[in-house]
Amino acid sequence: MGGKRKGKRGRGAKGKTPVFGMIERNGKVIVEVVPDVSSDTLRAIIKERVSKDARVYTDKFRSYNYLIINGYDHIKIDKEKTFANGKSHINSIESFWAYAKERLIKYHGITPRKLYLYMKELELRFNNRNDINLEDTIFKYLLDFWHLTT
Repeated sequence: MGGKRKGKRGRGAKGKTPVFGMIERNGKVIVEVVPDVSSDTLRAIIKERVSKDARVYTDKFRSYNYLIINGYDHIKIDKEKTFANGKSHINSIESFWAYAKERLIKYHGITPRKLYLYMKELELRFNNRNDINLEDTIFKYLLDFWHLTT
């Protein structure tokens, strides 16, 4: 996320801060600002959050290759050909990225230091997007956070 559009785009683009996201089918999204997208970094997050008996859908990025080796039911989707193959798809997380980028574009860039806060806000808003009283929900989370830090 972030950075200028000059040069390489996508993974490995200069001046970008890597953000990793997961979403449970018909569930909640989790996003993390990460130092890199190496297999070791992603493995730690996935191991902590994803059950071994879960089916995991990813794109073909090489950092996900360890999933099969470690016993996950792993299905790879080739985004260059399609975002779906029957019920196998990564459309849910792609939907979140579109949602996030649409909301962040108005800031014309976010410093890497503050990106974590913006991403967590977007995670909260996306996960509660059907909440009629979203402002009340956000206020409750802010109060809970404030009580934890004081």
